[in-house]
Amino acid sequence: MLANYKLVIFDLDGTLYEGTDHFDYYAEKLKAKVDQKNHDDFTSEYEKMKKGKHIVSIGKAYDVKQDLVLTVDPMTLMVSEAHRWDGECVPEEEISVLYPETLEFNFKDMIAIGDGWWLPFVTAKHYGVEDCYPSYVATKEYMVTDQFTLEKLEGLREGLTQLKQDTQTVLVTNSDKDDVGRLLQELDLTDVFDHVVTSAQKPAQTTAIFKELLQQYEVDAAETVSIGDNFINEIAPALLLGMKGYYINPHDFKMDHHSLTVIPSVTACFQ
Repeated sequence: MLANYKLVIFDLDGTLYEGTDHFDYYAEKLKAKVDQKNHDDFTSEYEKMKKGKHIVSIGKAYDVKQDLVLTVDPMTLMVSEAHRWDGECVPEEEISVLYPETLEFNFKDMIAIGDGWWLPFVTAKHYGVEDCYPSYVATKEYMVTDQFTLEKLEGLREGLTQLKQDTQTVLVTNSDKDDVGRLLQELDLTDVFDHVVTSAQKPAQTTAIFKELLQQYEVDAAETVSIGDNFINEIAPALLLGMKGYYINPHDFKMDHHSLTVIPSVTACFQ
């Protein structure tokens, strides 16, 4: 029961709403910036990623400068494997030279592929797109128009409203303030959190933000739970701090950790 925790921290994108149409819209916006001769390849690569038939997949990382796809231990952030775009395996000796220390994600050169937003982003980077942000902004704007339907998760508002009465709830998201305001209004969730942290720069700043929240709310890590769909962004930092983690993953995910619970949807928290 979430009410047993003294502080419950939620992610937004991919956690409080689901669906993938906006990712495809984002991909089309980015493809428009790619050289025309590469449009078919862009589409082909992205479709393979969505079907799990590409070396790029959610849970991995992407080195923009080296154009390498990295398999990373989410708890240590050390690179265990590296592959070129075509799937060729990079020799271990080369990996040890390129990545001798833990990775630092900066949203520019080193990308944690934590959810569906990053698949079109990585594809665009591979094909030479310098600035993806305008396409991201255009997609977020599209998401609050009549042309896009943001499906509300059944029982979510009721569950969050009751939870707020029982304990302290915080939303921590990488989306900026304006986007968050529009999305929460669309989802009818504008008044269900005690505190909202926007532009969080997860995973780079996750640990610092979590520590600050523990201090602000005067709670111990063991009394706190982080809920999200991005293991590197929201779950691994929480577990390392001694917090509990509820990882949203509808697919087969296996990891044995005493403080980790895997759920198919955020709504499972309220059932």
